[in-house]
Amino acid sequence: PDSLPAGRSAAFMPSPSSDPPNVLQSSHPLILHKITQMRKAKAGPKYLNQLLREVSTFLCYEATADLEMEPCAVTSRLGEEKGQRLANRVAIVPVMRGGLGMLEAMTEMVCNARVYHLGIYRDKKSLMPVEYYNKLPKRVTVQTAFVLDPCPLSGATAIAAIDILKAWGSTADFKLRIKFVCIGASQQAVDNISSAHPDVPIHVGLIDRLHDPDGAPLAPILPGLGDIGDRLFGTDGNDDFDEDGLDGA
Repeated sequence: PDSLPAGRSAAFMPSPSSDPPNVLQSSHPLILHKITQMRKAKAGPKYLNQLLREVSTFLCYEATADLEMEPCAVTSRLGEEKGQRLANRVAIVPVMRGGLGMLEAMTEMVCNARVYHLGIYRDKKSLMPVEYYNKLPKRVTVQTAFVLDPCPLSGATAIAAIDILKAWGSTADFKLRIKFVCIGASQQAVDNISSAHPDVPIHVGLIDRLHDPDGAPLAPILPGLGDIGDRLFGTDGNDDFDEDGLDGA
């Protein structure tokens, strides 16, 4: 098994009693296993992308469990039968760049979903989120939106993305339903997102609950995971990886 710095192991254990009600940390063994595989130093872009897609598939399954259904007719080889289908239209909103690694799994699971891209980065000086790309359509034609951002540290980017979606998708007669999905997050990130948007469910694979005496998360969260966007697109400066010598499951 991978070793962790002293004292970190316990920080990854689920603590549902202390989480806000809209924070839904997965307890699925395969999610925890695959996140560990993602943290391996030798995991290059190809293998990381595969693992990210697999973890995202599990999280999508959990995040979509309460989508509304409606009856429908289906023509089978035995004639017309009764079935069910999704009642509402869904949008997938990846926050670039890291969220793009989660996109394929989500669109495979929800094949008729719309895809809207948001580009947001955190300014190095002010530490405030800056929007640089927005492809939301002028007209709102979806009822539920899933925001994808793999590893929030402070939650500022996620909060900004949700703010943008609420401003775009809410009117006097309609309120867009929003869910946030991430692979891993710091305790501070989930607390900040939950505090800013208590009405938005947060589906997270693993929470790193360690923090310093001032309450700030210890960086990096989930040591070894790194910047998902940089690792996926090979811009992290690391060429020492072995795509073929890794054992996923």
